[in-house]
Amino acid sequence: MVTINRILAAAIACGLASTGALAADAPAGTPVGVDLKGIDHSVQPGDDFDGYANGTWKKTAMIPADRASTGVFLEVFQKAEKRNAALVKAAGEGHPAAGSEQRLIADYYKAYMDEAGIEKAGLKPLEPALAAIDAIKDKTALSAALGAQLRADVDPINATTLDTEHLLGLFVAQGLEDPSKNMPYLLQGGLGMPNRDYYLKTDKDMVETRAKYASFVEAVLTQAGTPDAAGKAKAIVALETKIAQAQASIVDSEDIHKANNPWPRTAFASKAPGLDWNAYFKAAQLDDQPTFIVWQPATVTKFAALVASEPLDTWKAWLRFHTINAGTNGLLPKAYDALSFGFYGTTLTGTPKQRDRWKRGLSRVNADLGDAVGQIYVKQYFPASSRAEVQDMVKNILKAFDARVDTLDWMSPETRQKAKAKIATIKVGVGYPDTWRDYSKVEIRPDDAFGNHERAVLAEYHHQIAKLGKPVDRDEWWMTPQTVNAVNLPLQNALNFPAAILEAPFFDPKADPASNYGSIGAVIGHEISHSFDNTGAEFDAQGRLANWWTDADQKHFKEAGQRLVEQFNQYEPLPGLHINGQQTLGENIADLSGLTIAYAAYKESLHGKPAPVIDGLSGDQRFFLAFAQSWRTKTRDAALRAQVIGDGHAPGEFRAQTVRNLDPWYDAFQPKAGQKLYLDPKQRVKIW
Repeated sequence: MVTINRILAAAIACGLASTGALAADAPAGTPVGVDLKGIDHSVQPGDDFDGYANGTWKKTAMIPADRASTGVFLEVFQKAEKRNAALVKAAGEGHPAAGSEQRLIADYYKAYMDEAGIEKAGLKPLEPALAAIDAIKDKTALSAALGAQLRADVDPINATTLDTEHLLGLFVAQGLEDPSKNMPYLLQGGLGMPNRDYYLKTDKDMVETRAKYASFVEAVLTQAGTPDAAGKAKAIVALETKIAQAQASIVDSEDIHKANNPWPRTAFASKAPGLDWNAYFKAAQLDDQPTFIVWQPATVTKFAALVASEPLDTWKAWLRFHTINAGTNGLLPKAYDALSFGFYGTTLTGTPKQRDRWKRGLSRVNADLGDAVGQIYVKQYFPASSRAEVQDMVKNILKAFDARVDTLDWMSPETRQKAKAKIATIKVGVGYPDTWRDYSKVEIRPDDAFGNHERAVLAEYHHQIAKLGKPVDRDEWWMTPQTVNAVNLPLQNALNFPAAILEAPFFDPKADPASNYGSIGAVIGHEISHSFDNTGAEFDAQGRLANWWTDADQKHFKEAGQRLVEQFNQYEPLPGLHINGQQTLGENIADLSGLTIAYAAYKESLHGKPAPVIDGLSGDQRFFLAFAQSWRTKTRDAALRAQVIGDGHAPGEFRAQTVRNLDPWYDAFQPKAGQKLYLDPKQRVKIW
């Protein structure tokens, strides 16, 4: 399942650290760095800043038939995709040596593109797994089967709620209270639709989606020749509805204090009776682990009860469906592929056309052999000199954030000292990791697409569980270099900025610095600010869950956050569907703080000189326009609904309105009292 949480639609790129030289003395002909043609002057900035900055672009922008949305994100992604295509093609040329990364890449891609071979194989790759499911005779065997299918979630962005086809998921990271060693975290899953709301909400759209999901489940089982497919589909959806009812909400799952539940392995039988935990953990190869952190404890207890209460045949049908469904996106014959896209593509996101197979093949290679591709990617597209420049740039933004902390009149000296200590210890990874993954033990065949994926996923699981009980590597990366994304890792107190996101149009080394600070500078500030959002602020400089705030400072911080919650609760992306300000609070704090610190860094880069006026725009106007244009998006309604319901980010058009909280925006665009975005100075939210 594609996750879209914390995918940043802006990038870091080489040279921002040196753009201060372009400030007040910008040479003639310096590009403005803002899309002047995209501005809609018929819209008042004070009524809708996104509409003003991007309105004309939105009127003409077309969402590609194979996409759920378009915007700057897609533009940067497509650039990386073209590069990846060339790299994968080159990997297959010249008969690479057996076992080499080039050979692994080439064979994996060849197998995925062999549609005739996949068609001929049919369900044969699944026969051992399906036979094992058929052989389950009792609840102990069921518990072992559930444990055997446990896999590691390696997405730090979406780790709190897996929502995968596996009943539980494993996340390996340092302990919440003991940062010295890695611990196993158990997290809720078990659903075939994106999250619990798809099963529980009663509005017309959700009711229709559930009906289509039931039809999809039945169609997959029918295609696989399952007896009584209709009856089994009905039972599967009913079981998943009970699983959804047992799950914790996204908001509850984001509360780190509710997640801090260390359970001794020997206590699972009493805390969550109904599942044979000895059989489960043995099959999962975790029977030597003394303690687990159970992120959603009430959910795990309810899941275990469902294992006991629901008929064995229902669980076997559920296992059968999800085993097949895991391969429906291109790993099984076309009939399954079409069914999968019909539901997960068209129904859930409104996308009318499936992506070309070669594009999906690239995504598969990058998912399963990411570091193998990444090493080649950075050698060709991200030299060491660029890495050094970006590292300097991030240091400059960190320095500005540190200086900003000194100006906070609401923060006590005690809290200020600890905040600055945390800033000083943030570990910044730029471009690529210093240590690469070794795939030499992963068996990749040129004629086994399904098996290649399964073996790669299993190898990832073994890689993760091998870290358990070991010292924490704070240099560890959680993204590949070719990923168009960036992430803050609160447990490691670390940031990852992959190479692929360090590209224009987010940053143009020839452009005026105001636009570069407004776009990429705000993104750097955003990621830094995640160390101090409503979740990040709960962790100290060592990544330990610890309260380092005075009571008064924490009260002020949470009250300011609540005002931001209320601000975003008012936004209505679709009729009757409002943004959940609490669900998106962390990202909204990071946007607000990141923009604030980027503005401070921009002003510092001017060295006291006035910014030039370019194309009739002041420096501050260019800064805020660049920020809003970095978030320009156009999204299909179904995909927009999915984002509002299940994502930690507000849609881009509302993120662009963050400017309404910054005093300099009012000076730059002169919004008037009574306009939709106007806030009285006392109403403007200021956090960092």
